Amino acid sequence: MRRALLVLALLAAPALAAEVAGVKIDDRAKVDASELVLNGAGLRTKFFLNIYVAGLYLAEKKTTASEVLALPGAKRITMRLMRDVSAKQLTDALDVGIQANTSAAERESLQGRLDELNAIMSALKSAKEGDLIALDWLPGTGTRIVLNGEPRGKIIEGEDFYRALLRIWLGEEPAQERLKKALLGG
Repeated sequence: MRRALLVLALLAAPALAAEVAGVKIDDRAKVDASELVLNGAGLRTKFFLNIYVAGLYLAEKKTTASEVLALPGAKRITMRLMRDVSAKQLTDALDVGIQANTSAAERESLQGRLDELNAIMSALKSAKEGDLIALDWLPGTGTRIVLNGEPRGKIIEGEDFYRALLRIWLGEEPAQERLKKALLGG
């Protein structure tokens, strides 16, 4: 009887959010009409500095990059900044990640959309410590950039574009190997 009550109590309790480097990460996200679950979260560091805490949200949990990239439906990757960054730092980091994880032919086909992304990020001018940047995939619509819950710029078309963005963190040459593993639930 006690065991049954304990099981019921655990099932009734809300899922606890994850915490990475003192930053609480929501265990669920709503992207338009889609309810997503936290697949994994981790810390991006550079030269011993904490840069941001990232979270990957999917319709269902996946443990490999290929499964994530092939999964249909809405997706979200978030970055909770742990320090102030300029628009140039944001765009440079995204450009480096795209360069490392796409072929020259892919980059050529994505160039106009990468320019759109750079324009959106440049319009932000900067992002402050504590800001939350989300990159949402909206099936049938495109990639939406969100800063602190507010959409920014126009939606960028093409699932190939969103996959290229995801490969910044999940590709063969990820922003950080430890972060890739964490986003994949490791």
